[in-house]
Amino acid sequence: MYKLLLVEDDLDYGTVIQQYLGICGFDVTWFSTPEQVIDTISKEHFDLAILDIMLPIKDGFTLSKEINAIVPTLPFLFLTAKNQNIDRLMGLKLGADDYISKTCDPEELKLRIENILKRTAVPKTEQYLLGSYVFNPVQLKLTHAKETIRLTERERDLLLLLINYNGQVIPREDILQKLWPSADYFNGRSLDVFVTRLRKYLQHDDAISITSIRGIGFDINLAIK
Repeated sequence: MYKLLLVEDDLDYGTVIQQYLGICGFDVTWFSTPEQVIDTISKEHFDLAILDIMLPIKDGFTLSKEINAIVPTLPFLFLTAKNQNIDRLMGLKLGADDYISKTCDPEELKLRIENILKRTAVPKTEQYLLGSYVFNPVQLKLTHAKETIRLTERERDLLLLLINYNGQVIPREDILQKLWPSADYFNGRSLDVFVTRLRKYLQHDDAISITSIRGIGFDINLAIK
């Protein structure tokens, strides 16, 4: 059962969404205000967050940045009562996986959630064979015959993201939007440091490469089996 985090201050709408998604088989934790969200998300695992944009105290955009700083790989979508292009662009800039109006049918919301989960969900027992390496994202381990490396959560999250782009070029901006709450100069430098670390970890297999493309991003070949 997938666990969803819903942050919605409209009690009637929140009740409808929680009940409908519950009937559809989702485990929905609903908050009407954002105060307790950060504490909860630090302690519990969620597969996706659904955030209302117009919230009391802090808006959904601000809340999404705070959530992203704690769980960079958590996918999220925005709910809005308005149909304004500027809000949609802001949401996409922050790395939202989708953006949907509250006037939509609940069935459409369910389908969009399912589509996001298909793209982003990683089974808890899944291991990846990267050339001569075994990557276990749950245990934060990258294993080779010559050594076993314990990854940090940020290194794990970056490697998972690169796996999704295997055989492709991933723009720097895509990585920054997904893994860092704000794409400033220092986060850009941090990205280079983490990529250098992954290259060092994966150095025992010549078939694996993470090649920098100046002004664009990285060409990814992880020799996935």
